[in-house]
Amino acid sequence: MQVFLIRHPRPQVADGVCYGQLDLPALDVEQTATALRTQLPTDLPLISSPLQRCRALAEALHPAPRFETGLMEMHFGEWEGKRWDEISIEALDAWAANLLHHAPPGGESAAMLQARSVACLNGLAAEGLPACVVVTHAGVIRAAVGHVRQLSVTEWSQLKFDYGECVMLSWAAAD
Repeated sequence: MQVFLIRHPRPQVADGVCYGQLDLPALDVEQTATALRTQLPTDLPLISSPLQRCRALAEALHPAPRFETGLMEMHFGEWEGKRWDEISIEALDAWAANLLHHAPPGGESAAMLQARSVACLNGLAAEGLPACVVVTHAGVIRAAVGHVRQLSVTEWSQLKFDYGECVMLSWAAAD
């Protein structure tokens, strides 16, 4: 399955705020959709994270998008909505020391994010879709690219994707 993974437009949030699954509106949705329309094949199914920064773009790109919670951003638990500089250095150091398995309090680890993202994409591939467009978050895109390229968490967690960027992957259901 060919997957066109699109990162949502810039969210309406102050700089320095941890906002994984915090449901925020997006800025510049129509401008982003206009730019993406020239890059995407027409008539593909579109599947999106239900968070409003993805939902708005999905609805601008497709008349009937489908929403999947498996495509939501990493859940940062008690850190959601806090400024990164308000989170204790000890907590951040513990997380950085074991990115794959350490989760913020009440949140999920990178391994949990990747397992959820891969399971969702495997489910789409198992439906027999030859190709689809997915509107999602940087964490999900990193996890998917890391999975396909067999990167370590240290490598895939450092991948950078701009707001509105589209990345194409070939995805096999057995992945």
